[in-house]
Formats: sequence, structure tokens, C-alpha cells
Amino acid sequence: MTARIFWFLPTAGDGRSIVGASHASSHRVEPAGFRRPSLRYLTEVAQAADRLDYEGVLTPTGTWCEDAWLTTAALLQATRRLKFLVAFRPGLTPPTLAAQQAATLQRFSEGRVLFNIVTGGDDAEQRRFGDWVDHDRRYARTDEFLDRVHRIWTEESVDHDGEFYRVEDARVSEAPDPLPEFWFGGSSDPALTVAAKRVQTYLTWGEPPAAAKAKIERVRALADAEGRKLTYGIRLHTISRDTSEEAWAVAQRLLDELPDDAVDKAHQLHASSQSEGQRRMAALHGGSKDSLEIYPNLWAGVGLIRGGAGTALVGSHEEVANLIGEYHDAGFDEFILSGYPHLEEAYHFAEGVRPILDQRGVTAPARR
Repeated sequence: MTARIFWFLPTAGDGRSIVGASHASSHRVEPAGFRRPSLRYLTEVAQAADRLDYEGVLTPTGTWCEDAWLTTAALLQATRRLKFLVAFRPGLTPPTLAAQQAATLQRFSEGRVLFNIVTGGDDAEQRRFGDWVDHDRRYARTDEFLDRVHRIWTEESVDHDGEFYRVEDARVSEAPDPLPEFWFGGSSDPALTVAAKRVQTYLTWGEPPAAAKAKIERVRALADAEGRKLTYGIRLHTISRDTSEEAWAVAQRLLDELPDDAVDKAHQLHASSQSEGQRRMAALHGGSKDSLEIYPNLWAGVGLIRGGAGTALVGSHEEVANLIGEYHDAGFDEFILSGYPHLEEAYHFAEGVRPILDQRGVTAPARR
């Protein structure tokens, strides 16, 4: 199976800096040159991804993000073939309403919508949105939610009285066609169990290839026990240039502007997160600016200050292509990439790395 390459919509803002905020942070920093996530700017990024033959873009969710559903609805009209992987929090919307909204968006997009299910990992942010359910029960709720949504799409009428949801005669006027795929990430045991039962693609943040492979092998074993086959995706940043020296110089500039006290504060927040995936990201660097190349051409510098995906592919176009090839050989077919700034880095990757991947058969040639 050839790999599919997705890009990322910077709905929390963009720029030539990784200074910002984690979702659990009580405030964010807007560094010099900050690009506000206006509809005009996000349209530029989405249209560039469409033109450069990315498979799609991830529309994220979180405290500092513009709303993912509304952003996607606006940008669908400005793009031609680009898919939108819409991040969605199942605990905040009842399943019948979510099924109806998703069906409408899929019809209006003519089949270009997928959903990234975000169960939520940090209690501080969940409570901002009125969600006081604890970590493990959030995954139980996600399991119930995904099952209900799928049934509402595929059955004439659904009655259900469960732990978290109670509905009677739940239905939609018309099922979405095709049914949107569910993508899902999480590192804890409850998360892996839900992934094996309910989703089409399991998504993880960028750990070194062997560690990332070990994680998806656990999910694969659980899915096999359910009689299901999943695809596997990985979320990474990228800095690729004509030479390795140029790329690492960019990484160093990003690192040089990080205040030590901000790094310390971010590490304390991430290392104590209720999210096992976030704690794993924090463990890759331990809060230190030293020895951030944790695997050849894999840099953990982004995770020093930002939550979520904390590693970047850094190197020449060929070196970055080589590492993507390693992840592909390890079992990953879906790649969600990003860079700072997202507009410019989309071009660096598409024009420098993508032709190498096409030539090697890792990705399929452009459909333009």
C-alpha cells in the first residue's frame, strides 16, 4: 500500500516560531511575526495543500484553535479535491446531533470528510469545556459514542439506553455516502481497546520507528482479535532543505529562541499530563535542550515547548524521505505532517521530498 501524505491547518496561528501554548495552558504567547488564523490565511494554506497534491489536511481542535467544524465548512468551498480530517471531541456533542452534522458535512463536501476522534487527555482542558468525566471513563464514553453514531448512519432507527447516552428513535434523514472514516489516537490501554473495536485508522505521535512500530503492533493484535484490519498513521513535523546543514540550522534557530523558564514550565505540564501519549512525548527529551536528535533525523525539539506531536523530521530532502520510508516499512501508511510556517514548509516538503517518495514507490505520483 502506498503512503498518503496529509498536511495540517494551523488554526491556533502560525509563524516562524514554535513558541505558543499547550491545550492545557491557561494562556498562549504570540511571538514576533505571529500569523493570526484568519480565514484568509487558512485558505492560503488549504489551497496550497490542494495544489501541491496533499491527500488532505488535519483540522485540529483545542482551547486555542478556531472551531474545527466551522473552519472545515468554510474551507471546503475554497478547495477542489483536498480531504479534511476534522478533529472531533465525542464527549461534547450528543451522538445523534454529531451523526447529523457529519452526514451534512460529508454530503456538502461530496465525500471529502474524515473524522479524527479526540477523546481528550488533560483534565484541565476537558473541564474548560464542561467535561468532568475521568480519563478511563472518557474512553468508555468514546466507545459507546462511536458505536451509536455508526448505528444511526446504518440503521433505520436506533433506541439505546447506555451508561453515557440515552436516545429513542435516533435517525438521520440520509446516511452519508461514503461513511466518513474514523481516525483515533491514544496510548493508554483503554485507548488501544477502543481503536481496535471502532476505528479505521489508528494514529500516533512520532516516536522513533521501533517504538512506534511496537505500539501499532499492540493495536494490530487487539484488532485481529476483533476480526478487524486497521490502517496506521503517524503525526510529525518536518524541516527539509536542499542540504542537511540548512535544515539543522533552521531547527537550531527554533531552539535558540526558547526561554529556559518556558521550557521548564512546559515540561512540568506535559510530564504530569493525564495523557499517556503526552507523557511519552515529554520523556523523549526530558525537558533538556541537549541531545534532541533522538534517532537519526528525528528531532524532539518541538515537544520542549508545545503539546501534542513533539518530534520533527529534520534533514536534507533525501534524509527526510529515507526516514519516512523507515516508518512506511514499519507499517505506517498515513502521514500527517506540519511545519513552521505551514505555508512555506508545505512547499519545501512537496517540492523536495515528495518527488523522491514518488520515485521510490512509497507514495503514488501526483494526480494533477
